[in-house]
Amino acid sequence: MAGQADKKPKWVVAKERSRNGQPDTVWLFGLHAVRDALRNPNRQKLRLMVTKNAADRLGDALSMGPEPEIVDPRKFDAPLDPQSVHQGAAMEVKPLDWGSVSERCASGDGAPLVVLLDRVTDPHNVGAVLRSAEVFGARAVIAPHRHSAPETGALAKTASGALERQPYLRVPNLANAMTALREMGYFIMGLDGEAEHTLSGTLAELPNVPIALALGAEGPGLRDKTKETCHRLVKIPFAGEFGSLNVSNAAAVSLYAAQTHMNR
Repeated sequence: MAGQADKKPKWVVAKERSRNGQPDTVWLFGLHAVRDALRNPNRQKLRLMVTKNAADRLGDALSMGPEPEIVDPRKFDAPLDPQSVHQGAAMEVKPLDWGSVSERCASGDGAPLVVLLDRVTDPHNVGAVLRSAEVFGARAVIAPHRHSAPETGALAKTASGALERQPYLRVPNLANAMTALREMGYFIMGLDGEAEHTLSGTLAELPNVPIALALGAEGPGLRDKTKETCHRLVKIPFAGEFGSLNVSNAAAVSLYAAQTHMNR
């Protein structure tokens, strides 16, 4: 079950990561992503490459990582995509281990508020969702191992440091994780543009309970199994004859509405 917290041997974890699209190590890049990773005591840092200018800008954070390799900006040969805007800083790290769904969502830090991402594969969208989840105090962002964005440098850069602080759990089965959340008392709302109920109207009816928001990829939306596991499907009304929000924008709007409801 998704909520189990059994400790697995390191070789099993490595094999599962490889099978589920998460490499054994990740190259982070960009000053914000590298600085926040350096400052994260839970992050395993392996290799740090910086230009002299980037080293000066990182300042005291450099003392929290491996010995930096000062490189010529014209010969910055970290194994990054050529289009990556690295700002003269890149660091090889181990992916973060945030633990199980039950550990993070039953009584974790932050408000009892969770985001579920169904087949959202664009790392820029996931990074933006992580930023919003951190801003509004969510306990976790949860996505399936398959058909979701793994932890990458591009995701970390878009998250602008939130990846180091906002739990991002990738689980074997999203429906099982949702069932575990239901058993913890979460009310799960699935965002669907054709839903009968509205987000604001549903929140107005709810007592003070933990809330989970499920969002699907643009185009296909939520899978049928995900919809069936929600308590209710809701929509964000739009003013014109046609309207839609990017998944990360929809997440931000939904998180704001849920947090406002919890704080009333």
